[in-house]
Amino acid sequence: MISADLNIILPEIVLAVYAMLALVGAVYTGKDKLASALLWGTAGLFVLVAFWIGTVGTPGSTAFDGMFIDDGFARFAKVTILLAAAAVLLMSEGYMSARGLLRFEYPLLVALAAVGMMMMVSAGNLMSLYMGLELQSLSLYVVAALRRDSVKSTEAGLKYFVLGALSSGLLLYGCSLIYGYAGTTDFAGIIAATSDGHLSVGLLIGLVLLISGLAFKVSAVPFHMWTPDVYQGSPTPVTAFFATAPKVAAMGLFARVMFDAFGGATHDWGQVVALLSVLSMFYGAVAAIGQTDIKRLMAYSSIAHMGFALMGLAAGSELGVQAMLIYMAIYVTMNVGTFAFILSMERDGQPVTDIEALGMYSKREPGKALAMLVLLFSLAGVPPLVGFFGKFYVLRAAYEANMAWLAIAGVIASVIGAFYYLRIVYYMYFGEDRADALDGGKSPVLWGFLMASAVIMVVGVVNLFGIEGAAQAAAATLVN
Repeated sequence: MISADLNIILPEIVLAVYAMLALVGAVYTGKDKLASALLWGTAGLFVLVAFWIGTVGTPGSTAFDGMFIDDGFARFAKVTILLAAAAVLLMSEGYMSARGLLRFEYPLLVALAAVGMMMMVSAGNLMSLYMGLELQSLSLYVVAALRRDSVKSTEAGLKYFVLGALSSGLLLYGCSLIYGYAGTTDFAGIIAATSDGHLSVGLLIGLVLLISGLAFKVSAVPFHMWTPDVYQGSPTPVTAFFATAPKVAAMGLFARVMFDAFGGATHDWGQVVALLSVLSMFYGAVAAIGQTDIKRLMAYSSIAHMGFALMGLAAGSELGVQAMLIYMAIYVTMNVGTFAFILSMERDGQPVTDIEALGMYSKREPGKALAMLVLLFSLAGVPPLVGFFGKFYVLRAAYEANMAWLAIAGVIASVIGAFYYLRIVYYMYFGEDRADALDGGKSPVLWGFLMASAVIMVVGVVNLFGIEGAAQAAAATLVN
């Protein structure tokens, strides 16, 4: 029995053992001299494990009496998480090395965070849910404050830690109420206790507290307050990581809890999630308009995009889960390319995040400016780019779930949000030609990720690279 369980969680074991052995090995040998090798090795291992998860074994198994679920939904989310983490690590090396931030702990903390994320999307019990969530969070607290000589970075780490502790408290209190009223921590037992579609007052309060804790992890309004400061204060590669893999893990966990534990009461939690969706879409769209720092702008952009992803979840249907998975996969791809561009924004070797610094950037770097234009248009949901289809799926899911008001709100928020993306395009093509222009940026890795993401946004309209079918199969395993 135990051997079968260990076989199911083998990918997580491999990553965890690798991180611990590499940590001990680096401490007793070359320490930061091994940082670059560890970074490339970790990224390579992420890709191999993602391939392993996507191709080896039959999904649908459970381990440790249902505490760990290895189904199609978890596998889709894990592959997305690992590929996003690998991409961000590869983009990080040049930036971190040039500024003395590439320490051997960095890729290993990312690896441990990835293990936590994989645990989150496979959780089948409130206990395993919390274990995965805290493993991810503890690693990210440290990564956020990696730049120890920077006040902003230290502030970002501290804010994330304090507010993260608050959200964990809310989540734990919600879990304790759910356990008290359902009599079990297993998702299968909780859904059996709510099979009549009626939630007792205690269970409903516990569910709301649980949703509040999860909403913090996806930076949904009104639990978003950490996001702008952490995005701006953290080193840019760390910001890129925050904007990609952890978002997928948090949305995956959100969907897992809602459908596996409270799938019989979609009407109750659907209203709460729909409210979070509307607040996030509009607050993110409006607050981003006045931003002059591109990292802070991307923070508010992420809040708005999580609102769209939550729209699919609020639909409470298989189509809604499929739409959410498609949206998150597209969002991660767009963010990888966008942050590759932001990482290349330098002047005299120093990072620049002021949007006005992009004045007439298209004259100096026409190829990169065009790629960024494609990504910004895709983020705004302009057809026929792939980003449009992400929004189309979640809007369709909301409409077919008799939530036309939510779909209309999403269209309005999308139109408002287009303004701040177009403002960046305006600076690149029609802004003031500044004397202190940005450097060209010489990193082939960043150039490659930027161009690849832009090409995907254009070419992907043909068949979305098969993501649609994979997301549908993954959603079916969760909802049915």
